[in-house]
Order: sequence, then C-alpha cells, then structure tokens
Amino acid sequence: MLFVAALLPVVIYIFVVYQIDNFSLISVKRLLLLILCGMLTALACFALFQLTGKIIPESQSDSVNPIIEEIVKGIPLLWLASRKKIVFFIDSVICGAAVGGGFSILENIFYLLWGDGMGLGTVLFRGLEVALVHMGCSAIAAAGFMLIVRMIEYSRSRSVVKKRDIAMSVFLLSEAPVLHVFHNTFHFVPLVQFLLVTGTLGGLLVWTYFYDVEMIHRWIDTGLDKQLNLLDSIKAGHLDDTSTGKFLESVKDAFPPEDFFDIICYVQLHVELSVASRSRVMLRESGLERELPLTDEMKELILSQYTEYKLLEKRLGHAARMTIAPIVKYDPAEYKALEDLRAECKKN
Repeated sequence: MLFVAALLPVVIYIFVVYQIDNFSLISVKRLLLLILCGMLTALACFALFQLTGKIIPESQSDSVNPIIEEIVKGIPLLWLASRKKIVFFIDSVICGAAVGGGFSILENIFYLLWGDGMGLGTVLFRGLEVALVHMGCSAIAAAGFMLIVRMIEYSRSRSVVKKRDIAMSVFLLSEAPVLHVFHNTFHFVPLVQFLLVTGTLGGLLVWTYFYDVEMIHRWIDTGLDKQLNLLDSIKAGHLDDTSTGKFLESVKDAFPPEDFFDIICYVQLHVELSVASRSRVMLRESGLERELPLTDEMKELILSQYTEYKLLEKRLGHAARMTIAPIVKYDPAEYKALEDLRAECKKN
C-alpha cells in the first residue's frame, strides 16, 4: 500500500496532463518514457551522492544535492529542447514534470526502503510535496531550455531576439535550483510548506496554460493568414501583392534565373507544408483529427513534397538559404509541427 501511495503524485499528474493538453502535443508513449528517464536520473544521482558524500560536509548537502539533482534531471530536458521535441511552454512543462515525477517515484521508494518507518499519511504527504518540487523545478528548467533553443533558431533565421526572452530564460534556469535549494534548506510547518509549494507551482501551471494556449493560437492564426496570402500570390505570379513577395523580388537580381526559380519553388513548398502542418494542429485541438484523417493520396503528396523540399534545400546552398531566412524561418514550433505531420503520413 505504501509503494502504491508513492506512485500517486505521478498518477494525478498524468490525469491533469490529459486535461490541459488540448493540442495532443505529447503522446502516452513519450510520457511514459520520460517518467522512466526521470527514474534513471534518480539512480544516477544516488550513485553520485555516494561519491560526493565523501567530499561534501553533511551540513552543506541540503544546498549542494538539489543543484546536482537539477543538473542531472536537466540533461534529458536539454536533449529534448535541442532536438526540438519541446517547442512551447506547455509541452516543456509537461515533459519537465514527467522527468521530475519519475525522479520522485524512485526517491520515495528509496525513502521507504532505507528510511525510518513511515505511515501511510506521511508517505502521501511527503510524496505529494516532494513530487511537486521535483516536477515543478524540472518543468521550469525545461521551459528555460526551450526558450534558449528558440532564441538560437531565431538568430539563425535573422529574426530579432527579444531581451525579454533572454531575461526569461536566465530567470527560469536559475529559478529551478534556487527553489529546490530553498525547499531543502528552510523548513516550515509541514502544512504551510505543502501549501506554499502547491500554490507556487500550481500558479505556474495555470499561468503557463493560459499564456501558451494564447501563443499557440497566435502562431497558428497569424502565421497561417500570411502564408495563405503568400501562397496565392506565388501561384498567381504576382509576388508584389505581399510584403514577402516584394522581398523575394528585391533579391531576384542577386541570383541566376535557374537559382531564383529554385528559391521560389523552395518557398512555395515550405508554405504548403507549413499550412498543412498547422491545419493538422488545429484539427487536433478541436478533436476532429480522427474524424478527418489524411487520405492515402494526401499522405503520398505530403511526403513527396517534403522529399522535394529537402532536395531543394541542399541544392540552394547556405548563401541562398541565409538570404531567404527571414521568410523560411527555422522556427522550432514549425519544425515540430512538420515532423508530426510526417509521422502521421508514414502511419499505415
């Protein structure tokens, strides 16, 4: 019964995730793998503490161990961000909390096996509180990593990196270990400490949900309108009808005619694939993805377009791609939506 109680925080977490993930950003398989990954990071920390325990005085362990834990838990989250597997705040929070939840499961089991005898009430109370700390701190760190990767991609596409985003990423990555150290170092009345942790991290989750849903809608709606207008102007042969088309006309003389034709084809394929991937995101949010599946013809067309798109990307070369980078932006959200579309097309 005590071991079942140790799992309760993660069970609650999975239930909450499926209530807030309107866009189906995270699959069940990935969620479970991340929880397993979190358990592996707990094992790694346990091994590290056997070494650091001989070096670091016990009086300083409450300050040093949380930092080590956040660094180790951050490794898989950094990998996810760098591979553009997390591109919004909401999926960053979900994945970060999954890793933290897996960590807390194994940590609670360690306490049950080697700690002093604890009753059911203590296990539930401690399990919930510590799980919230691990899940919350990992969620904060994941959001910070996601922001850093987003800024790197913005700079590559010659877009303006906002100072607010730089400050936010620094704040998030420093906040996670600070909160964890504060929790381990300063002990209040247990009920007060539990309410403080729950209120702080619950507030973060609520803010993230409303902020990110609005941002995703803005990414879909605003970007989709611009891309549809550009696509219409390319097909009609009237590039001057849009600001993006005017930009393409302005760089026309910098390339041989055959290269400029490749650029136009490349931009058109990028827009068509982007429109298709954003449309599927909208269908997932509305719950109509299964009712309106892609036909075999559509899947074949999308996969062939993607193949041609990648071939043109190689043929254009670095200079041409950098010239049109303000149009064909390497946005992490765009990348993930396209990868999800490709994965859907490859399913039988």
